[in-house]
Amino acid sequence: MSAFTYQAMDPTGQTQSGVLEGDSERAVRQTLRKRGMIPLDVRLVAKESSSLLQKELWHTPVFSKSALTLWTRQLSELINAGLTLERALSALTSEAENEKARDLVASIRSEVNAGSTFAKALQTHPKEFSPIYLASIASGEQSGELGLILSRLARDLEAEHQLQSKVLQALLYPALVSLIAFFIVIFLLSYVVPQVAHVFTNSHKALPLLTVVMLSLSKGLQTYGWMLLLGLVAGIFLFKEAMKRESLRSRFDAWTLKWPILGTLIRGYNAARFANTLATLVSAGVPILKALQASAQTLSNQAMKDDMLEALVSVREGASLGLALSQKGRLPGLLPMFARLGEQTGQLSHMLEKAAEQLSSDVQRRALQLATILEPLLIVAMGGMVMLIVLSIMLPIIELNQLVK
Repeated sequence: MSAFTYQAMDPTGQTQSGVLEGDSERAVRQTLRKRGMIPLDVRLVAKESSSLLQKELWHTPVFSKSALTLWTRQLSELINAGLTLERALSALTSEAENEKARDLVASIRSEVNAGSTFAKALQTHPKEFSPIYLASIASGEQSGELGLILSRLARDLEAEHQLQSKVLQALLYPALVSLIAFFIVIFLLSYVVPQVAHVFTNSHKALPLLTVVMLSLSKGLQTYGWMLLLGLVAGIFLFKEAMKRESLRSRFDAWTLKWPILGTLIRGYNAARFANTLATLVSAGVPILKALQASAQTLSNQAMKDDMLEALVSVREGASLGLALSQKGRLPGLLPMFARLGEQTGQLSHMLEKAAEQLSSDVQRRALQLATILEPLLIVAMGGMVMLIVLSIMLPIIELNQLVK
């Protein structure tokens, strides 16, 4: 079946637009008439390339993280103001910033108008809405608190986006310094050093050890540079292929958790995401086993994900959540402690939310500390490498000047 965009007049005389699937334009027009609408314009949506590789490489979500957060917040405010879901979606369709977003929201509204629940309508777009988002929406519909759940989702999406942004901002400068230093060294060794090498070789004088080393590195880079580049590309490819095997990925991720500073940062970041997601699902009324399974999927560290799936088995067998989370010891102790307190007081979602807030603050503080330490170290290292290259060039020149005198 193909997708068609349409504009039609409803029984009240208002113009509606959206997206429908059908075998042909005629079939879509018939579907609209069955719904009591008069089709005005029906057009086939341009088909995307059927190449799986192209879809994987070039697909970008219609909603970015910030756009999804804004859309969720706007929808929650409209519903909390008393609008029906259909009217709220209609308003957001007309206010969409671009055609793709408008078609997406119109498609969701069409599914809702056809009798689907909001969660099922969102399920038709799995690349736009995560399983956690869908589970929260389904629980909100079942409990009759859709507006409240949407508000909570918007707040959690904003908190997660802020955490990612602050961590990236803290580590961006050291990464840029490292990249610039790498290219400066490559440029000096491959271009500057060879330009003055002939001056040294024509002098027929023993060169300083530092100069000999730099000339060897320069010659090796010119001769075998392409091989090093191919080896680097091949290494990255083989590493990515190896990480597709869960057993290897789990062992590697477990090893990264033992790194002195970065391991603590990785552990805290994953724990904060896990706690925040679990708090969202529990507050939405999702059963604890289903909430645990969905929350485990948000963990980017495979070793920690395996631990959470084992914790799920323990909870299924009757263990408390706090005890199950503390079994492996990879999670920060704060999270199991708050989980136990939440179970004892009957405020599990609230305590998990508090744990997520404290873990997020700790991750941001550690990321800032790491960036503060790395910045001067990288600058000193870059300056030291450039100084060695310059010295390797200047020392023979100084010796030649002394001979001339």
